[in-house]
Amino acid sequence: MTPIPIDDPADPRLAPYAQMRERDLVGREGRFVAEGEVVLRVLLSPRARFPVESVLLAPERLPGLAPALAGLDAPVYLASKAVMGAVAGFPIHRGVLAVGLRGLDPPPDALVPAGPALLLGLVGLANHDNVGGLFRNAAAFGADAVLLDGTTCDPLYRKAIRVSAGASLTVPFARLPAGDDLLGLCERQALTPVALSPRGEDIGTLPPLPRALLLLGTEGPGLPEALMARGRGGSVPMSSPRGERATGVSARRSHRPSRASPAGSRAKGTGRLAPAGTRVALR
Repeated sequence: MTPIPIDDPADPRLAPYAQMRERDLVGREGRFVAEGEVVLRVLLSPRARFPVESVLLAPERLPGLAPALAGLDAPVYLASKAVMGAVAGFPIHRGVLAVGLRGLDPPPDALVPAGPALLLGLVGLANHDNVGGLFRNAAAFGADAVLLDGTTCDPLYRKAIRVSAGASLTVPFARLPAGDDLLGLCERQALTPVALSPRGEDIGTLPPLPRALLLLGTEGPGLPEALMARGRGGSVPMSSPRGERATGVSARRSHRPSRASPAGSRAKGTGRLAPAGTRVALR
């Protein structure tokens, strides 16, 4: 890895980093931007599902990241923070950016393992912080994959990646057109759909489910009524649930380990729904 200094914001090699906020909204033609050291280290790790196209660093950040960049088969550009800000369209205080290549999403059914399985289904989530937080929880508690409907925001949006601490670069995900298609996948793959809402039964009373898809709805209205009616209802009791914050808190509670599991933990890949809680969709 030989760093390449660049001092001209108009250098065409920096074009993928240009006007980042605007391009967050309109898409990047098969690319995504990773921001910050934590996320970059995940992207460079063997766990990442996506290749790196290039890295852009402030010179002072290179010494600490050089070991992680060793052997990288992609260019590493060095530019001052002033140049980085001029390219991106806003100040880049961390001085760490990278561009990854997303490729094609895998077929949703291919993400469902044989045997025990635990997946998340996101329906209508428009808040990038919440999507990023849910991916972070999915990684922490060993969910097999995340499925998104067509209205849920992109987990490779720059802010979603950052909030996920890079988990959206490692947890498999795929997209289906609508919530009904998630239920169709449940039928094909013998998954129990658990539609989460405060109106459902206390999740702590449910028996362990060896193959489950946990459905979460948007921060305000929650899951559509038709979807709720076709899934097994479940809720996580909360005091004063409030919008986006409650979505994230409930998500963490949802993955409490089963009281019946050894040492109070859920082993990755066991796919058993912990009776002490599941991620919740607030209404």
